Amino acid sequence: MTSVPRIPQKTLLSFIREDAPSGDITSEAVIGDIPCKAHIIARDHGVIAGLEEAETLFDAHGVRMVLCVKDGLEVDRNTILATMEGPARAILLVERTALNIIGRMSGIASMTRRMQSILDRAHSGCSIASTRKTAPGLRLLDKKAVMLGGGYAHRLTLSDGVMIKDNHLTLVPLETAVHLAKARIPSTKIEVEVETPQDALCAAQAGADILLFDNMPPAVIQKTLSLLTQADLRGHLLIEVSGGISEENLSDFALKGVDLISMGALTHSVRNFDVSLEIHKS
Repeated sequence: MTSVPRIPQKTLLSFIREDAPSGDITSEAVIGDIPCKAHIIARDHGVIAGLEEAETLFDAHGVRMVLCVKDGLEVDRNTILATMEGPARAILLVERTALNIIGRMSGIASMTRRMQSILDRAHSGCSIASTRKTAPGLRLLDKKAVMLGGGYAHRLTLSDGVMIKDNHLTLVPLETAVHLAKARIPSTKIEVEVETPQDALCAAQAGADILLFDNMPPAVIQKTLSLLTQADLRGHLLIEVSGGISEENLSDFALKGVDLISMGALTHSVRNFDVSLEIHKS
């Protein structure tokens, strides 16, 4: 797995500008130049993510933040995650943006860890992966959270890998699409989305490196894997499964021979992790 990325400071600061385009007019009106202390507390049990981003934001506004836990660690309810000291107005300016980042990223990381644990218990050797079903503008945060939760980020953007999907195949025959992609981008692995055993065999014979079994029931997945093995096509292929997969049925797809299971629900239906900031005078 690639290393967990750092989110650019300018990206994070743009979130503050979005929330306070003309400053925090309430704090500026009623609070003077008061120094204070504060701490961030987990109100849920799960995997923490987003503290590094919060630290970057508070630091950029003159607030000293000390992390009590590291991103990627599992914490219990009421765990103090970080302490802060600095100007009250700066803490209040950054507060909601920082908590929103921590809450979203920790929610994603916690679900990812839970899904990977299900796969580990199935002893299948599968890894959980995210998709591109992320919130526009938040993809770096969402993908980083998946990685902190122990998942595979998959493609970050359309520029990161070739994935020939059903809409491509409506316009170009499968074999032609694979041959064109391999000829024009020879150094990149080619992934093809397939919905039937016949299409899987065709894509593998055409030279695809990765097959994405889309919306295939477990029984059909098992049949397709057997056909690929019988045709001596399985050795070089990486197999990904996606579509209609939830926490409730995930273990049904954890079949021997499946390498990745990708779930849009990791990022498109995020349950926020509850965190709060408590402030008091120095």
